[in-house]
Amino acid sequence: MPGEDSRPAIKDQQMYEALRRKGDSKEKAARISNAAANEGRTAVSTRGGELPAYEDWTVKDLQRRAKELDMTGYSKLHKDALIDKLRHH
Repeated sequence: MPGEDSRPAIKDQQMYEALRRKGDSKEKAARISNAAANEGRTAVSTRGGELPAYEDWTVKDLQRRAKELDMTGYSKLHKDALIDKLRHH
């Protein structure tokens, strides 16, 4: 039925799953994998930068990232829980 599943389609499922395993959020993994499917992996990889793993971030930096993503309920979380929330956003 149309409109039943409003999630966008993932165009490169293999890349999406690899990015999720690496720890990227659902949104980021979908954005990167779909761009790679549309433009080619080489074009996308030359644009992207490398950020350190969330484990290397400070709690304050993790909270800023959560705010950027319009997440809620993150302000009182300890670091491990905050990282988990960001990865499963």
